[in-house]
Amino acid sequence: MPNRLALSSSPYLQQHKENPVDWLEWSEEAFRKAEAEQKPILLSVGYSSCHWCHVMAHESFEDQEVAKILNRDFVSIKVDREELPHVDETYMTAVQLSSGSGGWPMTVFMTPDKNPFFAGTYFPLEDRQERMGFKSLCTRIAHLWNTDRTNLVNASIDFGKALSDALALSIPESSSGPSMEMVEMVVESLLGDYDP
Repeated sequence: MPNRLALSSSPYLQQHKENPVDWLEWSEEAFRKAEAEQKPILLSVGYSSCHWCHVMAHESFEDQEVAKILNRDFVSIKVDREELPHVDETYMTAVQLSSGSGGWPMTVFMTPDKNPFFAGTYFPLEDRQERMGFKSLCTRIAHLWNTDRTNLVNASIDFGKALSDALALSIPESSSGPSMEMVEMVVESLLGDYDP
């Protein structure tokens, strides 16, 4: 039976409409639901031509056991990065702060007030060597949310501050394009790396 993503106009979200996960789109309704139910949020961001997004969808989001955990313990939000680039940019910065690199699918766990406390990319379904699997990760985060929520919330506040600081350093959008000073800095930097 299709989930709520069946009503989405996004081709990427449509690819997840048959998942047993009770996905919601990015909306105030989703955050109100998380607040009302006092549940953490799983934010999953990807795009329709992303190979690893399809792999994780098939391995984890089509898995009945994972869906049971997500539907019971989380509010799950699916985002098409091409439709909401500002959401993608914000939380990709969180992934990069957390791991030093980024990519899709983006997997972020956060509080109902949108502060992340764990951020990563692709996770295999089951544990592999030193890498925690998605099922174990969800189980662990749900356990911590229920037994040590204060520390998770405090971590999310610290993470949210670091994220705000990092986003404040971003180059502001401008309709006039880069300044001549910025162009000169880039050229100077490139010339410094040039080896004739």
